[in-house]
Amino acid sequence: MLILASASLSRRQMLQNAGLDFTVETSGVDEDEVKLSLSAEKAAPRDIAETLAELKAKRVSTRHPEAMVIGADSTLACNGRLFDKPPTMAAARKQLQALAGQTHELHSSVVVARGGVRLWHCNEHALLTMRPLPDAFLDAYLARAGEAVTTSVGAYQLEGVGAHLFSRVEGDYFTILGLPLLPLLSFLAGHGIGLETAA
Repeated sequence: MLILASASLSRRQMLQNAGLDFTVETSGVDEDEVKLSLSAEKAAPRDIAETLAELKAKRVSTRHPEAMVIGADSTLACNGRLFDKPPTMAAARKQLQALAGQTHELHSSVVVARGGVRLWHCNEHALLTMRPLPDAFLDAYLARAGEAVTTSVGAYQLEGVGAHLFSRVEGDYFTILGLPLLPLLSFLAGHGIGLETAA
Protein backbone atom coordinates (compact mmCIF):
# COMPACT_ATOMS: atom_id res chain seq x y z
CA MET A 1 0.00 0.00 0.00
CA LEU A 2 1.30 3.44 -1.00
CA ILE A 3 0.01 6.69 0.51
CA LEU A 4 0.76 10.29 -0.42
CA ALA A 5 0.67 12.43 2.73
CA SER A 6 0.01 15.67 0.87
CA ALA A 7 -2.96 17.68 -0.35
CA SER A 8 -0.89 19.07 -3.25
CA LEU A 9 -2.64 18.59 -6.57
CA SER A 10 0.63 18.83 -8.51
CA ARG A 11 2.25 16.06 -6.45
CA ARG A 12 -0.83 13.88 -6.85
CA GLN A 13 -0.79 14.51 -10.60
CA MET A 14 2.90 13.59 -10.88
CA LEU A 15 2.36 10.24 -9.15
CA GLN A 16 -0.76 9.55 -11.20
CA ASN A 17 1.07 10.40 -14.42
CA ALA A 18 3.85 8.02 -13.36
CA GLY A 19 1.27 5.24 -13.16
CA LEU A 20 1.51 4.55 -9.44
CA ASP A 21 -1.38 3.11 -7.47
CA PHE A 22 -1.75 5.15 -4.27
CA THR A 23 -4.20 6.87 -1.95
CA VAL A 24 -4.03 10.37 -0.49
CA GLU A 25 -4.26 11.21 3.19
CA THR A 26 -3.33 14.60 4.61
CA SER A 27 -1.18 14.58 7.73
CA GLY A 28 -2.74 17.34 9.82
CA VAL A 29 0.73 18.72 10.61
CA ASP A 30 0.57 22.43 11.47
CA GLU A 31 3.00 23.58 8.80
CA ASP A 32 2.85 27.25 9.73
CA GLU A 33 3.75 26.50 13.34
CA VAL A 34 6.67 24.28 12.30
CA LYS A 35 7.98 26.88 9.85
CA LEU A 36 7.79 29.62 12.46
CA SER A 37 9.67 27.50 14.97
CA LEU A 38 12.37 26.43 12.52
CA SER A 39 12.76 29.95 11.12
CA ALA A 40 13.25 31.26 14.65
CA GLU A 41 16.08 28.74 14.99
CA LYS A 42 17.59 30.06 11.72
CA ALA A 43 17.10 26.69 10.02
CA ALA A 44 18.13 26.53 6.36
CA PRO A 45 15.32 26.44 3.77
CA ARG A 46 16.34 22.92 2.72
CA ASP A 47 16.16 21.71 6.32
CA ILE A 48 12.70 23.23 6.76
CA ALA A 49 11.43 21.39 3.67
CA GLU A 50 12.97 18.11 4.83
CA THR A 51 11.60 18.43 8.37
CA LEU A 52 8.07 19.10 7.11
CA ALA A 53 8.23 16.26 4.60
CA GLU A 54 9.38 13.89 7.34
CA LEU A 55 6.74 15.03 9.83
CA LYS A 56 3.98 14.47 7.25
CA ALA A 57 5.24 11.04 6.23
CA LYS A 58 5.78 9.80 9.79
CA ARG A 59 2.45 11.13 11.07
CA VAL A 60 0.43 9.33 8.38
CA SER A 61 2.59 6.19 8.57
CA THR A 62 1.76 5.75 12.27
CA ARG A 63 -1.91 5.47 11.24
CA HIS A 64 -1.10 2.89 8.54
CA PRO A 65 1.93 0.94 9.85
CA GLU A 66 2.22 -1.41 6.85
CA ALA A 67 2.02 1.29 4.19
CA MET A 68 4.81 3.14 2.45
CA VAL A 69 4.00 6.82 3.03
CA ILE A 70 5.37 9.66 0.92
CA GLY A 71 5.75 13.08 2.52
CA ALA A 72 6.96 16.09 0.57
CA ASP A 73 7.46 19.80 1.01
CA SER A 74 9.02 22.76 -0.79
CA THR A 75 10.53 26.03 0.37
CA LEU A 76 11.45 29.12 -1.60
CA ALA A 77 14.19 31.55 -0.59
CA CYS A 78 15.27 34.80 -2.23
CA ASN A 79 17.86 37.26 -0.92
CA GLY A 80 17.78 35.68 2.54
CA ARG A 81 13.99 35.83 2.80
CA LEU A 82 11.78 32.75 3.05
CA PHE A 83 8.56 32.90 1.03
CA ASP A 84 5.38 30.94 1.65
CA LYS A 85 2.12 30.27 -0.16
CA PRO A 86 0.39 33.64 -0.53
CA PRO A 87 -2.97 33.64 1.30
CA THR A 88 -4.66 36.03 -1.15
CA MET A 89 -4.33 37.29 -4.72
CA ALA A 90 -3.08 40.64 -3.37
CA ALA A 91 -0.38 38.83 -1.39
CA ALA A 92 0.54 36.84 -4.50
CA ARG A 93 1.01 40.09 -6.42
CA LYS A 94 3.32 41.51 -3.72
CA GLN A 95 5.28 38.27 -3.64
CA LEU A 96 5.77 38.26 -7.40
CA GLN A 97 6.86 41.90 -7.29
CA ALA A 98 9.50 40.95 -4.72
CA LEU A 99 10.73 38.02 -6.86
CA ALA A 100 10.65 39.91 -10.18
CA GLY A 101 14.07 40.32 -11.79
CA GLN A 102 15.65 38.12 -9.09
CA THR A 103 16.99 34.59 -8.91
CA HIS A 104 15.41 32.48 -6.19
CA GLU A 105 16.18 29.05 -4.84
CA LEU A 106 13.51 26.38 -4.60
CA HIS A 107 14.11 23.40 -2.32
CA SER A 108 11.99 20.26 -2.58
CA SER A 109 12.26 17.35 -0.17
CA VAL A 110 10.64 13.93 -0.22
CA VAL A 111 10.61 11.40 2.61
CA VAL A 112 9.27 7.85 2.66
CA ALA A 113 8.27 6.40 6.03
CA ARG A 114 6.75 3.15 7.25
CA GLY A 115 5.45 2.44 10.74
CA GLY A 116 6.47 5.90 11.97
CA VAL A 117 10.10 5.45 10.88
CA ARG A 118 11.85 7.31 8.08
CA LEU A 119 13.20 4.85 5.52
CA TRP A 120 14.56 7.20 2.89
CA HIS A 121 14.76 10.85 1.89
CA CYS A 122 15.98 13.04 -0.93
CA ASN A 123 16.56 16.79 -1.16
CA GLU A 124 16.88 18.62 -4.47
CA HIS A 125 17.02 22.29 -5.37
CA ALA A 126 16.61 24.49 -8.40
CA LEU A 127 17.47 28.08 -9.29
CA LEU A 128 14.82 30.13 -11.07
CA THR A 129 15.32 33.61 -12.51
CA MET A 130 12.22 35.74 -13.02
CA ARG A 131 11.95 38.36 -15.71
CA PRO A 132 11.13 41.93 -14.71
CA LEU A 133 7.34 41.99 -14.34
CA PRO A 134 5.63 45.24 -15.39
CA ASP A 135 2.28 45.98 -13.76
CA ALA A 136 0.29 45.29 -16.93
CA PHE A 137 1.95 41.89 -17.30
CA LEU A 138 1.28 41.05 -13.64
CA ASP A 139 -2.38 41.98 -14.07
CA ALA A 140 -2.67 39.72 -17.11
CA TYR A 141 -0.83 36.86 -15.42
CA LEU A 142 -2.90 36.94 -12.23
CA ALA A 143 -6.14 37.20 -14.21
CA ARG A 144 -5.18 34.16 -16.28
CA ALA A 145 -3.70 32.05 -13.46
CA GLY A 146 -6.49 32.84 -10.98
CA GLU A 147 -6.72 31.53 -7.42
CA ALA A 148 -4.33 28.68 -8.24
CA VAL A 149 -1.46 31.06 -7.45
CA THR A 150 -2.39 30.83 -3.76
CA THR A 151 -1.68 27.08 -3.73
CA SER A 152 1.97 27.42 -4.72
CA VAL A 153 4.92 28.53 -2.60
CA GLY A 154 6.07 30.80 -5.42
CA ALA A 155 2.65 31.96 -6.65
CA TYR A 156 3.27 30.18 -9.94
CA GLN A 157 2.89 26.82 -11.66
CA LEU A 158 5.78 26.34 -14.05
CA GLU A 159 3.79 23.71 -15.93
CA GLY A 160 1.18 26.34 -16.85
CA VAL A 161 1.10 30.08 -17.55
CA GLY A 162 3.71 30.55 -14.80
CA ALA A 163 6.34 29.64 -17.41
CA HIS A 164 5.93 33.18 -18.79
CA LEU A 165 7.44 34.60 -15.58
CA PHE A 166 10.92 33.18 -16.11
CA SER A 167 14.00 33.98 -18.16
CA ARG A 168 16.05 31.04 -16.86
CA VAL A 169 15.48 27.83 -14.94
CA GLU A 170 18.28 25.59 -13.65
CA GLY A 171 17.27 22.31 -12.07
CA ASP A 172 15.07 19.28 -12.34
CA TYR A 173 11.56 19.95 -13.65
CA PHE A 174 9.82 17.61 -11.19
CA THR A 175 11.71 19.17 -8.29
CA ILE A 176 10.35 22.56 -9.32
CA LEU A 177 6.82 21.11 -9.36
CA GLY A 178 7.36 20.06 -5.74
CA LEU A 179 8.60 16.47 -5.77
CA PRO A 180 12.00 14.94 -6.67
CA LEU A 181 10.16 12.28 -8.67
CA LEU A 182 12.94 10.31 -10.35
CA PRO A 183 14.87 9.46 -7.16
CA LEU A 184 11.54 8.57 -5.51
CA LEU A 185 10.57 6.21 -8.34
CA SER A 186 13.99 4.52 -8.10
CA PHE A 187 13.57 4.01 -4.36
CA LEU A 188 10.06 2.63 -4.73
CA ALA A 189 11.13 0.30 -7.55
CA GLY A 190 13.81 -1.09 -5.24
CA HIS A 191 11.01 -2.00 -2.82
CA GLY A 192 8.80 -3.64 -5.41
CA ILE A 193 6.53 -0.65 -6.02
CA GLY A 194 6.21 0.47 -9.63
CA LEU A 195 4.32 0.03 -12.87
CA GLU A 196 4.05 -3.73 -12.52
CA THR A 197 2.39 -3.41 -9.09
CA ALA A 198 0.02 -0.69 -10.31
CA ALA A 199 -1.39 -2.81 -13.14
